[in-house]
Amino acid sequence: MSNFWLRTLTGIVFLVVMVFGLIWDRTLFGALFVVVLWVALQEFYRMALGTRFLFQQKLGLVAGAAAFLLVACHFFYGWDLRWLVLALVPLLLIPVSALFLGSRDGFGDLSYLYAGLLYIALPISLSPMLVMDREVFDGWLLLSFFILIWVSDVGAYCVGSTLGQRPDAKRLAPSISPHKSWWGFGGSIFFCVAAAVGLHFLTWLPYSLIHCVVIGLIISLGGTCGDLFESMWKRHFGVKDSGKCIPGHGGMLDRFDSSLVAIPMASVYLVLIDLL
Repeated sequence: MSNFWLRTLTGIVFLVVMVFGLIWDRTLFGALFVVVLWVALQEFYRMALGTRFLFQQKLGLVAGAAAFLLVACHFFYGWDLRWLVLALVPLLLIPVSALFLGSRDGFGDLSYLYAGLLYIALPISLSPMLVMDREVFDGWLLLSFFILIWVSDVGAYCVGSTLGQRPDAKRLAPSISPHKSWWGFGGSIFFCVAAAVGLHFLTWLPYSLIHCVVIGLIISLGGTCGDLFESMWKRHFGVKDSGKCIPGHGGMLDRFDSSLVAIPMASVYLVLIDLL
């Protein structure tokens, strides 16, 4: 199978799984996103640490997954938020185990364990609050955010691969991602804002038109920053893709890098204006 058809097929499967996971019910959502968190965090640890500090890597994975599941149980089933302290147990075992288990060579690299939790586990663990309308599961807002990210990516690719590849086209961040241009960035903003306006009229984004335009701008900017931030990590570690779990598309972190920045930024905006 050619790479084009492989990418197309896996892209369709990925899209179907994401849509159903976001809107079907809370249990499917929780199962899907704990897998996303676990695999993306595992890929980050593999890039950063390889086979070093394997026990501490497992503790980081358990801490991230536990934080997500406990937050989800709070929003989905009304669990007392104090149970969230259980996620601290594996987190606190990391420094304890580092003192008594394994080699101390490259001891400073243990900081990557905490970096991964802040970069990946924290934003994903906050996602359950976006799919609940009081006691009712409603994933349409989060799905709308993902649609805006996907449309933004399409806009960046379409405009960037045409106008952005001209010899005189300015590069957006040549030292991080040489192929990204300001034309592509402009296409990302235009398509994302247009999609946000469309979702407003479809009532998928239940906010005023001006707020939807601002959300489109925030998600486009945040998505670009998230993509470039992951590119910086990959360049730092000398890898092309974060993993190979999605044939033709790379790793889980490659698929969710934009959302790790864009969706929290949009959520902060909605919280600040008292719409979330």
